[in-house]
Amino acid sequence: MAVFVALGAFLMTLFGGWTAQRVTDRRHLVLGLAGGLMLGVVGLDLLPEAMHAAGHELFGVPQALLLFVGGFLVAHMVERLLAFRQSGGPHGADAATDPAAGPAENHRVPEVGLTAAAAMVGHSLMDGVALGAAFQVGGGMGLAVALAVIAHDFADGFNTYTLTSLYGNDRRRAVTMLVADAVAPVIGAASTLLFTLPEEALGSYLGFFGGALLYLAAAEILPEAHHDHPARSTVLCTVLGVGFVWLVVGVAG
Repeated sequence: MAVFVALGAFLMTLFGGWTAQRVTDRRHLVLGLAGGLMLGVVGLDLLPEAMHAAGHELFGVPQALLLFVGGFLVAHMVERLLAFRQSGGPHGADAATDPAAGPAENHRVPEVGLTAAAAMVGHSLMDGVALGAAFQVGGGMGLAVALAVIAHDFADGFNTYTLTSLYGNDRRRAVTMLVADAVAPVIGAASTLLFTLPEEALGSYLGFFGGALLYLAAAEILPEAHHDHPARSTVLCTVLGVGFVWLVVGVAG
C-alpha cells in the first residue's frame, strides 16, 4: 500500500517540475512562489516534525534546532567553497558575487544547484521512508502521512527543477534531477520492507535538511526573485506559497 501511494507522490513531483518549466515568462513569480513553498515546508512541516522526533536537549538547546542551525551553516559554507573554486581564487569569488562585475564574471555555480537538488532528492527519499513507516504503524496514520507527502511533493518537484536551473544548469540536468526526485519516495517506501528507521535519526535529518533549505530560500531564491522584478505580486506569491503549505499541514494533521 505504501509503495502504491508513493506512486502518487511520483506523479505529483513530476507535475510540480512541469509547472516550474511552463512559467518561464514569469520567472520572478515562480521564484517568489518557490521561496514561499520552501519557507513553509521548513517552518511548518520539517522543523515541527524534527522537534517532535529529536527534541531532547544538548547543552540547553534541542538537538533538532542545533542540527537546523548546522544545516544552514553547512549550506552557506558549501556554496562559498564551490564559488571560490569555480572562480579560481578570492578575487574571482568577489567578482562572481559582485553585481557591478561584467556579464562574463557575474555567474552562478552549477554545482550548488546540483547539490541543492540532490538534497531535495534525499528529502524525498526520506518522505518515502516516513510513508512506509507510517503504514507499518497503522492504516490511519499511513493515510494521514500519505496526504501530506503527496500534497507537498508538488512543492518538492517545483523546487527541485527551480533550484537546478537557477544556478545555470541546462534543462537536461534539471529534468534528470526532477525525475530522480520523483522516483525517490517510491524507493524510500519500498525500502521499509527491509528495515525501520529510528525516529530520532529521522528527526535529526529533518532538522539538518530544514536549515539547509532555509538558507537556499533566504539567501538565494528570494533575493533572485526580487532582483529584476521587485513587485508586490512576487511578495504575494511568496505568501501564497507559505499559505499553501500551511493548508496542506493543517489538512494532513
